[in-house]
Amino acid sequence: MRVTAQRLMRPGTAALSDAMHKGGAMQHDMQCRSAKAAMAGPAFTVRVHSADILMVTPALKECPKGHVLVIDGRGDLNTALWGELTTYSAQGKGLAGVVIDGALRDARKIHKCAFPVFARAVVPNAGGAEYLGEINVTVNCAGQVVHPGDWVVGDEDGVIVIPAETAEAVLTTAARIVAAEKKIEESIRAGAELADLIGVEAAIEQKRAGVFIPQLRGRK
Repeated sequence: MRVTAQRLMRPGTAALSDAMHKGGAMQHDMQCRSAKAAMAGPAFTVRVHSADILMVTPALKECPKGHVLVIDGRGDLNTALWGELTTYSAQGKGLAGVVIDGALRDARKIHKCAFPVFARAVVPNAGGAEYLGEINVTVNCAGQVVHPGDWVVGDEDGVIVIPAETAEAVLTTAARIVAAEKKIEESIRAGAELADLIGVEAAIEQKRAGVFIPQLRGRK
């Protein structure tokens, strides 16, 4: 079955991260700043010079429909690389979303926009427009390496990156995790104790006895 944005959004980023051995997540401050958090698409990347917006609009112009524009702002959180007008442009072009390793501004208007915008910070001042960057190259975004074409998925929990070559396997594992948690949820609603369902007491006793326990049943 073909990997699609719809399939990737279904399990949620938490289950997808667990399917990657609790990996793939961008740093905790990469959060949705708009009215819609659900996002998935192949990455189209740009690396900009610190505090410089010159390459942002060319990358926006080149980014294909249905892709997530990933902006490597080198972690500068005191200069806005994105704003109201770029948001409207990305939405009009049919992009799946934007992820900014840096800051944005025009937060009040972006907050109302039904287009997924993820950024690490909000700040009023914009950067300069003097230095060249690189478009559609491998970047580092909020602690995760992102190759062009990797899948980028976002929701209320944050953003994760899934290597393109492992996406189908990750989806299969995530589906099993979601199904297992559904059964646990049903048992909890019927009155069962979570600790009993995931075997935590047995794990504690084995740890006290010095036995290595790879992981508990379930996720949390």
